[in-house]
Amino acid sequence: MTKRLVIVSDMWGCKKGLWITSYLGYLQSYFDISFYDSRELANLDVQLNTAEKLHKAFDEGGLDTAATQLLKSEKEKEPGHYLAFCAGATTTWKAALEGLPIKSLYAISPFYLDGSIQKPDIPVHILHGENHELLFDEKRFSEAGLTLETVPKFGHELYTDEKIIRKVCLNLLESQFNIRYKEVG
Repeated sequence: MTKRLVIVSDMWGCKKGLWITSYLGYLQSYFDISFYDSRELANLDVQLNTAEKLHKAFDEGGLDTAATQLLKSEKEKEPGHYLAFCAGATTTWKAALEGLPIKSLYAISPFYLDGSIQKPDIPVHILHGENHELLFDEKRFSEAGLTLETVPKFGHELYTDEKIIRKVCLNLLESQFNIRYKEVG
């Protein structure tokens, strides 16, 4: 049986999501993939076209709306592994705490997790860039039983870089299928 992978986009959704096709290229042969656009889950106005406006909209109820919609859409489905970015990572985290059927979460550059860190009862891998604008309190994450993987010299949108895309996809394939690739050259 094919493993299920649910991908939840960053705050831009499909609007600036050309990079997502690279993830699909690596992973679609191995997983049964479902995709959610974070903006659609949050029911955000399409006129929101700056990072500041999107952050504000997600912070002022969008994350809660998105988590509720994700939970509603997925509650009757087979539990899957989740690969989620930015607002999508936070949305998935919140939905997992509310009962989302989920096997694992690979959260890349989540935001607004520092408030009260409650770890979902699943394996969680958090990846973020060293130059992320919203810095993480690593001590608080450690106290919550979470490990942060920090990538040097990258910022918030590290997940759009081809080197990171390759790293994340190979990590997923290794963890789920025990597939290991050698670097060439």
